[in-house]
Amino acid sequence: MDFDFTEEQRLLRDSVERLLADRYDFEARKRHAAEPDGWSRALWSQYAELGLLGVPFSEADGGFGGGPVETMIVMQAFGAALVLEPYFATVVLGGGLLRHAGATALLPRIAAGELLLTFAQAERQSRWDLCDVTTAAKCHGAAWRISGEKSLVVHGDVADKLLVTARTTGGRRDRDGIGLFLVDADGAGVTRRIYPTQDGRRAAEIRFADAPAEAVGDPENAAPVVARVADEAIAALCAEAVGVMGAMQTLTVDYLKTRKQFGRAIGEFQALQHRAVDMYVALEQARSMALFATLMASEDDAGERARAMSAAKVQIGKSGRHVGQEAVQLHGGIGVTMEYAVGHHFKRMTMIEKTLGDTETHLARLAAAGGLIAP
Repeated sequence: MDFDFTEEQRLLRDSVERLLADRYDFEARKRHAAEPDGWSRALWSQYAELGLLGVPFSEADGGFGGGPVETMIVMQAFGAALVLEPYFATVVLGGGLLRHAGATALLPRIAAGELLLTFAQAERQSRWDLCDVTTAAKCHGAAWRISGEKSLVVHGDVADKLLVTARTTGGRRDRDGIGLFLVDADGAGVTRRIYPTQDGRRAAEIRFADAPAEAVGDPENAAPVVARVADEAIAALCAEAVGVMGAMQTLTVDYLKTRKQFGRAIGEFQALQHRAVDMYVALEQARSMALFATLMASEDDAGERARAMSAAKVQIGKSGRHVGQEAVQLHGGIGVTMEYAVGHHFKRMTMIEKTLGDTETHLARLAAAGGLIAP
């Protein structure tokens, strides 16, 4: 099997990496974080000009016509640079839900950088169960109204519209009876409580009180669409994590080569060389599983796809913890200061591990499914 990028994919990678090298070093990131939204609107417009916001969308919808591999390329570069802009929330989650639900009318606006979306799915009791939904949607004539609360809505502070899961029929954990709805984030009946997250981004707790909503697709059968987009999002997060880990490994090796103790660079000590090699091995294990997740993101068999994503998430979580802990320890005290990049990478890696199911959750799911190769 040929794992080389095509010419178009190489051009995409080079253009993203060049932009981030010019505009997103660690000091520039601090300036972007200090802007009113916590990220750069100017850079968001540049992403649109480069076609990055339309990478997974068809050309008919104003997109790049790419797929999971192109998304992997972008997310890995964004992870290495610790990009703050709401690409994951708007393009991967929001755009993915609209695309798979067949509601493509808004995709050109996303690709043009004119519309910010996010996915309001998690609830306080849900614990990463996509079907654990108590938020209710009721139909009043031709209009839908939503009531309930959603937690940890990533970039929920800036989203123009919210894609919300709500129950129309059935019990709390039933797979059937879940609908997907589009809600105006500044509309009547919507209250947002905004707060910073540990990785320098922002999230929101959102309450809906009889808020007007528009159904996206079948209002009783959105669970398969949500599950598919969640799997694609996990593949994207795995790619981002590889970028984060790669940056931590590079920063650590560079530090070992320059930091001197007892009259010599500490990287000359064999014990530290072995630890750096172990970091590299963990990174390459994660890279392989991230590529596996990317290749399986388009799998139509939901069971096979879910097993692949759980396996990838487990390895990414294990590798990320190891690489992050070693990076901080080998740097010493500077590794946990706000002024130095490596601690911020470890924070982002920790947040990735907790998004859409942590390592233990996915390990349990994989075991319950019979392992990576089902019986």
